[in-house]
Amino acid sequence: MTPPLACMQNARIVLVQAKRQKVPSMNPEKLKLLVTQEMPFGKYKGRLIADLPGHYLNWFAREGFPKGELGGLLALMQEIDHNGLSEILDPIRTRPRQSFKDRGA
Repeated sequence: MTPPLACMQNARIVLVQAKRQKVPSMNPEKLKLLVTQEMPFGKYKGRLIADLPGHYLNWFAREGFPKGELGGLLALMQEIDHNGLSEILDPIRTRPRQSFKDRGA
């Protein structure tokens, strides 16, 4: 597990990269949405955005994110995941992280 200080330093790096790439800002409200909002469609429908697999987020990054708030959240989560910072969401989770094996569908 990454020490909290190192995790926060990495989070600062993500913020700088996000600004360069026009990724939505990483504010607390957006982070909370990542761990509460579910994917509304597709193979991972019903999965928390924070629990989407990296390859799926990377596909959106290559092919284009959806318009609107969902696209912004997916872009933010892709940036967090790509930089190995998914652990920064753990303290604000209201339910345990769902692994890919737990999908159940």
